Amino acid sequence: MSTFVTAQEAASPSLADAIANEARVGLTSTPKTLTPWLFYDEAGSHLFEQITELPEYYLTRTERSIFSAHAEEILQEAARGQGPSGKLTLIELGAGTATKTGILLAAAVRQQSSIVYQPVDVSETALAEASENILANIPGVTVRPQVADYTRQALPLNRLPNTRTLALYIGSSIGNFTPIDAGDVLRNLRAQLLPGDTLLLGTDLAPGENKSVAALLAAYNDASGTTAAFNRNVLTRLNRDLGADFDIEKFRHKACWNPTESRIEMHLESLAPQTVHIPANSIGSAYTVDFALGETIHTENSYKFTYAAVDALLSSAGFKTTRSWQDPQHLFAVTLASAI
Repeated sequence: MSTFVTAQEAASPSLADAIANEARVGLTSTPKTLTPWLFYDEAGSHLFEQITELPEYYLTRTERSIFSAHAEEILQEAARGQGPSGKLTLIELGAGTATKTGILLAAAVRQQSSIVYQPVDVSETALAEASENILANIPGVTVRPQVADYTRQALPLNRLPNTRTLALYIGSSIGNFTPIDAGDVLRNLRAQLLPGDTLLLGTDLAPGENKSVAALLAAYNDASGTTAAFNRNVLTRLNRDLGADFDIEKFRHKACWNPTESRIEMHLESLAPQTVHIPANSIGSAYTVDFALGETIHTENSYKFTYAAVDALLSSAGFKTTRSWQDPQHLFAVTLASAI
């Protein structure tokens, strides 16, 4: 039987302060920026789930196909050397609704009869949906969700006797960080793991022989406008949570490929000269933000990787690549690495 263990949730006052601080720092910088975690309120989380089902957004279905083809191999490799009684515990960073993770959890139950799964995400709504779906469909899983910003907080790893931790960081979420910050995220994770624990890292591969820049851009600027709605929803959140007065219709979604940095960039471009007012809050006084015509807010990066870049990133954070799996078109890679 599956069981659900209630999460310790982030306190709303601290979350409100974090939102206010991120907005003040980012919007008063040159160029203007907003951190990607602000996307994931309830509406943003649902919009992102819609994005993952779009025909242009190949990332999710490609990674899912890798899991469907290789879940047993992945888990056997992660459990290798643990002895006959050894088991895995799974923790997932940025779990969202965990739609792909169910494939790995089902394989884990087949392999070891039961498993503890610890999803971590900033969205309480997404975690609740993930827990409900897993408990309804995969008997043998104990879910211990944690509402937390894993980039800022130590992860509450619940170790069980005779278990090793398999940390999942999938969906190419690591690509949302600059190379320096990505290394910091993985080093923070490594500091909380033991030698022999493992990390499963999902990375979107850079354009080249098997992937065109046009196909890559389409994944971030779909014909239905769902990604545009997702991007602009961050302004809706600031209006709601901070009392700001962004005119959402005066900003448009913009996605572009930066070959020098090997990344897709998402921006919100101002369609007119305008001034936005943000009231006083617990961390500071009221302020205004002026936009020129065509000025942008840089909202997200999505770095794309070569195999060599993945190995170098993992090595710099204290991991050793064990094995990698790809789809037949070599669009996406899933890499298992051991903590050393």
